[in-house]
Amino acid sequence: MGRAALLSRVLSRPRLAKRLAKRPANGFAKPSAKPEPRKRRPLLPLIGRTLAMACAFAFMVAFAVVLARLTLQPSPASEALTHSNLRPGSSLRAYLDQPELRDAVKQIGGNLLLGVPFGVLVPVLAPRARGILRVLLLTAVVMLAVELAQGAMVTGRAFDVDDVILNTTGALAGYLLLGRRLGRAVHARR
Repeated sequence: MGRAALLSRVLSRPRLAKRLAKRPANGFAKPSAKPEPRKRRPLLPLIGRTLAMACAFAFMVAFAVVLARLTLQPSPASEALTHSNLRPGSSLRAYLDQPELRDAVKQIGGNLLLGVPFGVLVPVLAPRARGILRVLLLTAVVMLAVELAQGAMVTGRAFDVDDVILNTTGALAGYLLLGRRLGRAVHARR
């Protein structure tokens, strides 16, 4: 390769050309008297990210209150009807075998919707938990704790593994539809 071809290749790469232009003719880097100043991040993206995280935190707190009210309120009237379910799919079959379709949609859809906020808000609130597996694991652990609390302490409520599965599936849907993009937008590396 000739000298002219090599020079045109180097000049076609702006970063390399810039670095080579800073070097002296002898090939050694010249010692600089003062280091280059670090570039400051613009203030607007920092304010936007902080505002987005504050809003996500407020929504997560509101969601936690709604979750607690929906799942941890005693239901003495249904105490005789409740039983724990440790077999995945058992409650789902029972819901779908009900003659009234509305009740099945209410039970299954409600449990799916309960997980969606986790899939949307966790990637915004916790930058290290932005991956799909981390979001699903965090949702499963939280919902498992809620179900255990229901089964152990709340009258008329019982532990149901299908609820944990449906909540986690809802978190997956929320993550795929919106959470992944929101997390990337808020925590984008500049």
